[in-house]
Amino acid sequence: METQEFIGRSHLDTRTLNAWVEAEWLVPVASKKTFQFSEADLARVRLIRDLKADFGINDEGIAIILHLLDQLYGLRCLVRDIQAMEASDRSKDLG
Repeated sequence: METQEFIGRSHLDTRTLNAWVEAEWLVPVASKKTFQFSEADLARVRLIRDLKADFGINDEGIAIILHLLDQLYGLRCLVRDIQAMEASDRSKDLG
């Protein structure tokens, strides 16, 4: 979704959105003169809001939490790829 739709759905103001993109809390795909945001970006906005409002976490803490979550997601993808390769190897051995 483009920036204006994302602002409407996320209820972020333009200044906050730009600050979060600059801080790399949100990493939209850049296309021509606009950004493209995903449903995952919307979920990330909700997470950031929850961390700030419900837990009182400051900006430095949010940056750390988001970095750790990104690492965890990367590791999950890697484990999934390894499991898929192992399953493929097993099926070749049986076939």
